[in-house]
Amino acid sequence: MPYLVHTAHAQFVGFWVGAIGWILTMVAIGLVQWRIWVVSDLTFINSGQAWVGIWRTCFYTHVLVTSEYEVMYCQKIRLLDTFTPSEIAAAQPMMLLALILGLFGNSTVIYGLRNISFGLDKQKPITLPFSIGGGLLILAGMSSFIPLFWNVNSVATNQTINFPDNFYMPPAPVEQYVGPGIAIGIFASILVVVSGMVFLSYKFPEGLRTKAEPSCLEEGHSGLGETGMTLSLRSTPTGSQDIKSCYGMDNPAFQS
Repeated sequence: MPYLVHTAHAQFVGFWVGAIGWILTMVAIGLVQWRIWVVSDLTFINSGQAWVGIWRTCFYTHVLVTSEYEVMYCQKIRLLDTFTPSEIAAAQPMMLLALILGLFGNSTVIYGLRNISFGLDKQKPITLPFSIGGGLLILAGMSSFIPLFWNVNSVATNQTINFPDNFYMPPAPVEQYVGPGIAIGIFASILVVVSGMVFLSYKFPEGLRTKAEPSCLEEGHSGLGETGMTLSLRSTPTGSQDIKSCYGMDNPAFQS
């Protein structure tokens, strides 16, 4: 049973990098601070800032208060709402897809790391999970990169959103900038992609014997008869040479 753990030190680190990236992706999905709107009308938005996420918009107010929050007014953004911009409509399913792909990718590479830790000496049960898991992790990172940078572009070009009246949001912000939700999401995507590349770069050691050579005792057992008491050995010259190679050569000093 070969020792292969030393060949996968980078992959063990890559697993933790991917796991942290996957957790941060989940955090980014839940944050509402994707886009920060700065507004001039403080009638409803008393703080002067409103947060636009992929699931809802929120702002601090002393005038409007929803039942779930004490000093914050929030409204949900749904995928099929007519006012939902394309970058947010794309971010909702793609970020969830990235979360699912990351989960399956991390689960797959865990199986490969388990085979290495158990000293499995076959190549396929190790390299195949690493290849599949690494590919899934890279797909997860790319699935989140697209909506994240799409929203960054919307912020950079100061794109507006035509919110309904019950959102109490202005037709356009004075200015807007990238919030921590996008920043965390981009950092998480980088970690996930790096993790996937680490697993794809794994090389199984060359020249490793995948199967141990059968011992002489096992070869002898293969010649046992049905009663288990006699051992049938070949009487050919080749057979005698095989026996000598297993049990050693006779010492000429003891031969008469």
